[in-house]
Amino acid sequence: MKIICVGRNYTEHIAELNNEKPDAPVIFLKPETAQIRQGEPFFYPDFSKDVHYEVELVVKINRVGKNIEERFAHKYYDEIGVGIDFTARDLQSELKSKGLPWELAKAFNGSAPVSEFVPVTDFENIQNLNFSLEVNGETRQNGNSSMMLYQINYLISFVSRYFTLKKGDLIFTGTPKGVGPVQIGDKLTASIEGKKMLELFVR
Repeated sequence: MKIICVGRNYTEHIAELNNEKPDAPVIFLKPETAQIRQGEPFFYPDFSKDVHYEVELVVKINRVGKNIEERFAHKYYDEIGVGIDFTARDLQSELKSKGLPWELAKAFNGSAPVSEFVPVTDFENIQNLNFSLEVNGETRQNGNSSMMLYQINYLISFVSRYFTLKKGDLIFTGTPKGVGPVQIGDKLTASIEGKKMLELFVR
């Protein structure tokens, strides 16, 4: 199983980090060891002093596919959930300043908590889904999937040109504005359409 992540997919998030708007989806990977399942804590890594949360909608691939046409992409997933792309922002900034890949800042152990998944048929339109993140009961991020620069079916088609998608693969679809740091002791709660999907503590 692989975790495929999309960066810079919400305009206001691009602006808050002073990044350039991409001409194509920005893709990076996380290994299976990055995943935290529901109920497990996130352990703050000792190599960073500035870990940020980034809440994202996550789709789970349900069949093998490559070079998938966008019009057929909806056949390759039938469940959606929510996840957090934890980012060691200080390490990422250091690596980017040197022109180096920044997987160390994104793909470390426990950097991808993921909720349980629910059928996409539970929702009228997954490209019009509200999702949010609370930290210690305070809402920090609010997003709607309609605000994606690149929508889910396009992302699946794009990614499948480069990586064969397999059953169980996860695609993190990007984060809206409002990212920020977490501290040891924080409680994070992620929701879709007001329904709590993911809860975890920072240890």
